[in-house]
Amino acid sequence: FHEWLGDSWGVLFSHPADFTPVGTTELGLAARLQEEFAQRNVKVLALSVDGVESHKKWIEDINDTQYAQVNFPILADEDRKGAELYDMIHPNASSTMTVRSLFIIDPAKKIRLIITYPACTGRNFDEVLRGVDSLQLTDYHAVATPGNWKPGGDVVIVPSLQDEEEIKRRFPSGYIAVRPYLRMTQDPRKKT
Repeated sequence: FHEWLGDSWGVLFSHPADFTPVGTTELGLAARLQEEFAQRNVKVLALSVDGVESHKKWIEDINDTQYAQVNFPILADEDRKGAELYDMIHPNASSTMTVRSLFIIDPAKKIRLIITYPACTGRNFDEVLRGVDSLQLTDYHAVATPGNWKPGGDVVIVPSLQDEEEIKRRFPSGYIAVRPYLRMTQDPRKKT
């Protein structure tokens, strides 16, 4: 996995089984978003407890019904070792059915964000992309992203940054101190 990921970010997400209706829509959506993932240097990898031959047939269905081209790998986890290792087995649905777990992994191979949905609820891939955007922004700037933040929106200056000269250098557009601990500024990637 680490070799495949290289210096990219990764999104690893599990599915209850092949040929499930919600999973079919999710994999189709992930396939249609490949350009968005590529722009962010993100590789996508799915996991299902079914085998390779089942995956191949399912991919045909996904491509046909979701008007997509699945071009990312789907791990065959027939022995459920991966699903069990990462706590992906749904406790109330089945001893074999995985929950909809999703991990965003950074280039240092660290899990940075985990989202888990029950088997009955499809993932929000807008939120997945927003999570990647937030992680990448906050890795390179001394900011955090507020609730409901969207790329380009105002951000929070981290409380650990207290030196006023450093703040001026990092945020030339200025900031608003709502409270001493809550200082809002423009997305530092915006041109002023």
